[in-house]
Amino acid sequence: MTLELFIQYIFAGITYGAIYAIVAIGFNIIYNTTGIINFAQGEFVMLGGMISISLFDYMNLPTAIALAVVITMVIGALVEIVFIRWLKSPSVLRMIIITIGVSILIREVALHVWGESVRSLPYFIGDEITSVSILGAHISPQVFCVLATCTVMMLLLGVFFKTTSVGREMRACAANSTAAILCGINTKNMVTLSFVLSAAIGALAGAVMSPITYSQYNIGTGLAIKGFTVAILGGLGSSGGAVIAGLLLGIIEAFSVSVLPLAFQEAISIAILLLILFIRPHGLFGSKDAAGLKQF
Repeated sequence: MTLELFIQYIFAGITYGAIYAIVAIGFNIIYNTTGIINFAQGEFVMLGGMISISLFDYMNLPTAIALAVVITMVIGALVEIVFIRWLKSPSVLRMIIITIGVSILIREVALHVWGESVRSLPYFIGDEITSVSILGAHISPQVFCVLATCTVMMLLLGVFFKTTSVGREMRACAANSTAAILCGINTKNMVTLSFVLSAAIGALAGAVMSPITYSQYNIGTGLAIKGFTVAILGGLGSSGGAVIAGLLLGIIEAFSVSVLPLAFQEAISIAILLLILFIRPHGLFGSKDAAGLKQF
């Protein structure tokens, strides 16, 4: 393998890994606050991409992306209010079934709205043939847009949870929801906020990745599986672990293209997920308590 090809694979792996990490962080935000595994997280990414593409026909790119994020945030809030909030101490299995059902519902609605066509936003910088040469490898500037956006989102989330009162209240709900209620925290609003925040980062990731990966009504399922794999691998509830695990999975997938048929690429994340569940169910950086899944 030449140095140029090696660097090409590394950047491809880091780019896709950053996207997987964002999806996994969306899982972690909701899980940490509620104990819910939201398998509709991939659909938030799909909605961010598809809505921004539709809005781009009527407005400039930044406005279309911003409005798509806001619309997806509203959808995230509605998912929690309509399907989650009214439940009384549901089991983990019931919540998984509900979120899978929500994912199917969103996907079917998206099919009727946008059809089966594959769409994409224009490149933020340059076009398909524009590239930056790094040690002989040609990298699209859009890759750096994806990496920069994902990095900024991760840093802002860290600041939000550590320095803002709302972020600390969400962390309190994650630590002990009963104690949070006794302290006067409205835990139901915190649950809704976790869905809104998760939808926002998913939608933004879906918009910035659209020029590279393209968007279609059914991309959410694959992203949810890979995001969940990364969340488990990094340790469910650990955002730092999700970043490392996401980059690891992305790089593994990128290099697998050179040794495995493309048809087998999707099976890699499933194989890793099963391996981790058997060998180390709490992941690389998670606690053993998280492996059992918290009750909501």
